[in-house]
Amino acid sequence: MPQLFRLASGHPETSRAAEAILQADGNAADAAIAGALAASVAEPLLCSLGGGAHGLIQREGRAPVALDAFAQTPRQRQPGELDFFPILGNFGTDVQEFHVGMASIATPGVIAGLFALHERFGRTPWPVLVQPAVRLARQGVRLNPTQAFANRILEPIVRSTAECAAFFGLAQRDDRLPPEGSLRCSPAQADFIEALASEGPALFYQGEPARHLAEACMQRGGHLRLKDLSGYRPRWRRPLRWQYRSATLWSTPPPAFGGMMLSLACQRLEHHLVPGIPVDSPDFLAALCQAMEESESLRSQLEQSELLASESALRAAFRGLDLSTRISQRGTTHISIDDGKGMSVALTLSNGEASGYVLPGTGILLNNMLGEEDINRGGFHAWPRNRRLASMMAPTFVQQGRQRWILGSGGSNRIRTALAQVISRLVDFRQPLARAVEAPRAHLERGLLSIEMPAGEWPAASRDWLFRHHHDARCWPERNMYFGGVQAVGPGDAVADSRRDGLALDGQKSRQGPT
Repeated sequence: MPQLFRLASGHPETSRAAEAILQADGNAADAAIAGALAASVAEPLLCSLGGGAHGLIQREGRAPVALDAFAQTPRQRQPGELDFFPILGNFGTDVQEFHVGMASIATPGVIAGLFALHERFGRTPWPVLVQPAVRLARQGVRLNPTQAFANRILEPIVRSTAECAAFFGLAQRDDRLPPEGSLRCSPAQADFIEALASEGPALFYQGEPARHLAEACMQRGGHLRLKDLSGYRPRWRRPLRWQYRSATLWSTPPPAFGGMMLSLACQRLEHHLVPGIPVDSPDFLAALCQAMEESESLRSQLEQSELLASESALRAAFRGLDLSTRISQRGTTHISIDDGKGMSVALTLSNGEASGYVLPGTGILLNNMLGEEDINRGGFHAWPRNRRLASMMAPTFVQQGRQRWILGSGGSNRIRTALAQVISRLVDFRQPLARAVEAPRAHLERGLLSIEMPAGEWPAASRDWLFRHHHDARCWPERNMYFGGVQAVGPGDAVADSRRDGLALDGQKSRQGPT
């Protein structure tokens, strides 16, 4: 009996686009490309063709390979006054500062990355791959709860420019945000994606869109120039590889940062989690918090600006911490696919939070990666020139005996803790994939613990321990996209994280994360 495909993503339309290609005999790489294009239409604050991506791809019987299509720093800094300013994103229980404007835009890598993925692994013609996204952009996408919440969190970005407000359906910048269920069409994006299928990546990196972007940056206080765009190249890399108890894991290698941080979090969990302790018990919480404290401390040592400047320095520093690891790498979304025919893809895409600039004639909302504090630890405008930014994204494969999981997450700094907790529940506690993904999560950063505390989901003893030892913890009364969005497939199962209202598809079956 043939194997059924399994896939999960952060939006139903993203999953349906990938499914359409798989049902048309495309493979996992083809489906991931179609899903990414659809995600750029359906999840515009989380994913854009003007952003960056990291992928992990494996064909049966072969070692995984990593695709680095993340954003690149410009070759020069714009002299004089910059268009760069802070906004506050309100998650409800937490408020974060982001920076946007023309000077926050780094060289995008998604388009080049998707074409590189197709060249190496794809088999479905581009005109077929773009059809789901083109149809979606023309007919429109209904605003679901997660996307409506993202609009509210990042409302200052939505209103930051007249073109950005129009992109999100506001006739005037001070109009009310579109309500949940409203329809958003993007005919310009449909036209651009159609043209991309016939003209290839040169359309974006060397054609009229590139000239528009470079000229806008020069006139309005941004850094990008034509040479930044025409000179961008995606890279194929050897994934980071390590052991977690009896499981082998692969994730993104340097110069990305996410795989290293996930490996670090796993190593500390393995050290503190004593086999046999009950899951969700006070002992479990104590071990989890201790592991997060230590990995947070080590993270700060690695996140020095001089280390982020070179891949060799990152590798050397990582080895120097003696993590027993064998190295063989925010607004974010993820797609996991097993095509049932021997190919698996984990693809994470990010637009930062978006810069507020919409590229004329394309429907593309550009990234704000140079305004991301998490990946600019040396300070804004102090980035090394013409280098990959150190993404926190960590698409990951987990192999334990004959069991294999494909997973990844959005969530900036929360990516590593979200994935580590799911992996621990799978490997240490043998929980079903759905339970591992849906279990309440915790995250510790700068000494402050944030934790999901849905009613009745932590034992009373664990809640008592928490309030005794972390009396200042930020307790979230329900699951929240702040804690990531783990989209995962495993043996006979696919799970879409309810924190993102995604959709999991398993052959002829589908399961949407509860709202």
